[in-house]
Order: sequence, then structure tokens, then C-alpha cells
Amino acid sequence: MEKIKVVQYGCGKMSKYTMRYCFEKGAKIVGAFDIDQSKIGKDIGTIIGGGKTYRVKIRDAKELENFLNTNDVDAVIVTTMSLVSDLTDVLLTCAKCGVNAITTCEEAFFPQNSNPKLFKKIDQLAQENGCTICGSGYQDVFWGNLISVLAGATHKITKIRGKSSYNVEDYGIALARVHGAGLTPEQFDKEVASVDRISDAERKKMILSGKYAPSYMWNVNGWLCSKLGLTVKSQTQKCVPQIAKKNLKSTTLGMTIPKGACTGMSAVVTTTTKEGIVLETECIGKVYDNTEFDCNDWTIEGEPNTRVVIERPATVELTCATIVNRLPELLVAPAGYFTTEYMPENFYKQESLEKYLFVDECCDDEECGCHHDEHCCQGEEKHKDDKKAKAKK
Repeated sequence: MEKIKVVQYGCGKMSKYTMRYCFEKGAKIVGAFDIDQSKIGKDIGTIIGGGKTYRVKIRDAKELENFLNTNDVDAVIVTTMSLVSDLTDVLLTCAKCGVNAITTCEEAFFPQNSNPKLFKKIDQLAQENGCTICGSGYQDVFWGNLISVLAGATHKITKIRGKSSYNVEDYGIALARVHGAGLTPEQFDKEVASVDRISDAERKKMILSGKYAPSYMWNVNGWLCSKLGLTVKSQTQKCVPQIAKKNLKSTTLGMTIPKGACTGMSAVVTTTTKEGIVLETECIGKVYDNTEFDCNDWTIEGEPNTRVVIERPATVELTCATIVNRLPELLVAPAGYFTTEYMPENFYKQESLEKYLFVDECCDDEECGCHHDEHCCQGEEKHKDDKKAKAKK
């Protein structure tokens, strides 16, 4: 059985781990792409580190489509931006070329509730060309499946509360800017907070037009409601700036954030459902000072109450490991834009990744692309219109 062949798109901070994890899990990096001219032409070893040469040079992102059309590629890992609108070209290129793609883009986790127009466009093109597009990463496990598993041990749920913090320094300049890091409070209010001081009707109009900028928990709440079988009645979000208490150096922004300026933001998303369950989730992304650290804190209120707190999670590494461990599920999932609440809970891959690509009798549909060990990513009902062929291996 051949190794899974992967293309890395975006050779920044995250790719250091996704590429190394791919190699160490038995996959093969066959190409790498970036828009940064200073990186183009260099071996990917300059990103991965360790002094090793891999004989794979970083190419200009403009060459991606031609590369995918002329090389055998199983999957593209995209680690660049946080909004699907910023990934339109690369995701549509993968869908057009019939190549599976998975991305760390936070909105891509469940884009149908924030940019349904683009979601449907990518979904249709991917179905036509027999490939799968999806978003995964830290939220897949720590904001998604972890919570749904805990819900499975609960008799009655009234509210789900979630709070997660992360250092924007770890993810690159695009993410830091999305969080308003470095802005004055006045600039933050105008450029970030004002977006959500709108009516429900105005928000719906923005969502349908593809111009809405969701916080990360906006898509997480949609994913959780889908996973738990809840019907959304309303959903709102509020962005609050995080203010520097002293001058704070940011290597990512290449500046010193002055006392009184914004280090990032807190975004609170509140979702009400027809079933009476309320989701209130918050993500805090900012430039940390030397006393702060990542934390993931969730509570399920009901009978019984359950709280789980994870202090100092290695958020970057966990994000990248989740993406790489998801590759077998990506390759065998139905064609289209296929969000991960319909996949098996992500699990540890002890052996080389290609060994998880074999057929299991999960349903009677011979054209079903969903074959993963003893797991089936969806019920038989979901397979009826599946256009994706079985795994290539």
C-alpha cells in the first residue's frame, strides 16, 4: 500500500509541525506552496528545522493548480488564514482538481452557518470532482468532540458553557490582525466590535451575502448543535477588546503594543435552541504577557453538572496533530464539503497513516467512500447520494 501523498499549502508557523508530523506518521510531502517570495525555492527543511534536507522545494502558490493537475496528490493541508473567504482560491482550486483538502481555518470547521454561499459553491464543485473538503484542528477535539462525548454521559442538559484562550503569537500575523491585536480601542470599536452591533435581520443579510466575519465560537456552536441534534433559534456574538496593562512586545506583529492598546479580543457567542438548551461560548485570543497561558474550560449544566478544565494545552501542536490524524478520514469521506461532526471521533494513529485506508462493511452502498476500520463516518442515510469513489489505495 502506497504512502499518503500530501501537499502543504502555507509554509508558516503551523506547517513546521504538520509537515514533520506527516513524515513521522508515514505520509509523504510531495509539494509545498506559499505566497512569501522569501521562502520560495527553499527546501521545506528550512521550515521544519532539525538540519535535514527533504528535497522538496517551496513553490509559488500560483503554481498550485498546475501541480495538482500534473502530479499524484492525495490531500492538501492548508494552514494559512482564519476565514473561508480568504481561502476561496485554494479550496476551489483543490475542488476543481479533484484533490482532497483539509484546513486549520477556524471558520472552515462549520462554514455553513457563516458563509453558506461559499460553502455551497465549494461543496458542489467538490462533489462534481469526487473529492472532500473539510476544516479541522484544535476545535475538532477540544471544542467539539470532547464536549459531545461528555454530553453523552449527561441525562439532561440546560446549558453548555465554554471558554478557551490562546496566544495569537503562535499562529502568525493574519490571525493576530483578525483579533485586533495592536489596534487602539477606538480602532477596535470601529473595525471589529461595530460589526456585531447590528440587528438579527442585518446579520442574516450579511451571512447570506458572505460578508460576515464570525468569531471562532460562532462556527463551533453551529457544529455542536449539528452534532447534538439541536435546532438553532438564534445566535449572537459580541467582541470585547483585551487591553494591554503595560507595553508588550509582539514578534508576530513586529511592534511593541503600547499600554492601553489592544492585545486581542474576547468573543462571546450565545446560541438558543428550540430544544431549550443554551450554548454560551467564549474564545480569548491575544498577545500574552509572561504570566498568561492557554486554557480550555467547559461546563455542561444539567443533570449532572460536569466541568472539564485543561490548563496549558499545547494548542499549536494539538491543532497540527489533529489535522494529520484526520487524513485517513478525509480520504475516505463522501465527496463534497464534509464537516467533521459526521466523521468518527478523531483517534490516535499508531501505525503509518495509509494502513487506516481499508474497506470495512459499514453499509450496503458499494459506492460508499466511508470506510474506516470498524467505524462509519455516517449512517446509511447519508451515503445514498455519495459520488466519491472508494479510497484510492
